[in-house]
Amino acid sequence: MSILALPTGVGVVVGAPLSYWRTVAWRLSRDRATLVAGSLLLLVVLSAVLAPWISPHDPNAGSIRQRLAEVGAPSHVLGTDEQGRDMLSRLLWGGRMTLLAGLTPVLVAFVLGTVLGVSAGYAGGITNTLVMRTMDIFYAFPAVLLAIAISGALGPGLPNTLISLSIVFIPRVVRVAESATVQVKGLEYVAAARASGAGVWQILRHHLLANILGPVLVFASTQVSLSIILAAGLSFLGLGVTPPAAEWGLMLNTLRQSIYVNAVVPALPGLAIFVTSMAFNLVSDGLRDAMEIRA
Repeated sequence: MSILALPTGVGVVVGAPLSYWRTVAWRLSRDRATLVAGSLLLLVVLSAVLAPWISPHDPNAGSIRQRLAEVGAPSHVLGTDEQGRDMLSRLLWGGRMTLLAGLTPVLVAFVLGTVLGVSAGYAGGITNTLVMRTMDIFYAFPAVLLAIAISGALGPGLPNTLISLSIVFIPRVVRVAESATVQVKGLEYVAAARASGAGVWQILRHHLLANILGPVLVFASTQVSLSIILAAGLSFLGLGVTPPAAEWGLMLNTLRQSIYVNAVVPALPGLAIFVTSMAFNLVSDGLRDAMEIRA
């Protein structure tokens, strides 16, 4: 028999030591806030993926006679927008665009940032200086201003939004990956592997990446909510997704003048952005806490 000591001080008697990821899953399954947020995120993702099949109306088909219908109107559960388009359908389709614009830059930053950070941290010297000083140039600017500047230079559109947000998040991931690599490469088992004749790729694959991917992944997950907010903000400013596409930030922009006529309907896209970003924050916090395990 063995005892697994958790950070909370609770001792769990088990027949054999649990693996790291099984222990992470065990802790996540007992975190109610993370479970609720994860269930909400799953619902949002499924709604976005299944939007073509579950949307009650064409998201781009409008009717001037039905513009700004109240929530609960016949055949329009969540009302209509300023052009008479069904809000429920546009929210479902807008979720697809918003999640794509929020998740893709973080995924790109995770891959490229990890490669650059590990390379800079392991190589050191002039390579580290060149990579990190270049990243510091981008990191010196606030994320919002940098995203607006790049999007303004590239022009509106979803591809340019993805490029600008990826550039914003890559330096953040590089710094975390480089710091973790520097810490890990100084440990005894890495020196022992190097002394035993292990090649660079073997050390990177079996000793460095295995130990730094967890912290980098957790950090990247915390950036998703910020990416969603920035993507919606760019669309709100006219620098992101272009009409008539349904996107939550763009919907806020087109509905902002209608708030004096119908205050509830214009608030729905903002509520969707708030709930989704908060859910991502809670899930990333739960994942970070679950991965901080001392066995």
